[in-house]
Amino acid sequence: VQIIAHPECPPDVLAEADFTGSTAHMIKWVRDNRTRRVVMITECSMADNVQAELPDVEMVKPCNLCPHMKRITLQNIFESLLFLREDIVIDPEIAQRARRSVERMINLKH
Repeated sequence: VQIIAHPECPPDVLAEADFTGSTAHMIKWVRDNRTRRVVMITECSMADNVQAELPDVEMVKPCNLCPHMKRITLQNIFESLLFLREDIVIDPEIAQRARRSVERMINLKH
């Protein structure tokens, strides 16, 4: 049994995981490693998405509901952009590293 987890999981979960990555990276990892049984530590609906991609893999899916994911709706996004009510404060050091990552992705050449 392999344990895979989203990077948003708590540090103790990540320390035990065999692989940590985005949903797309988890799918690729399971496919590349020909894993037959996986414990997937993620939000319920995300585990269902991976199961749909890999129906021959047995997924043990402890259901972790993320209350914040359920609050993201098209209407909430629209109102957030329209009224700019919500303040998002990001530590400058983290913002600098994130900006560098985004710039690298934008500058990738295929």
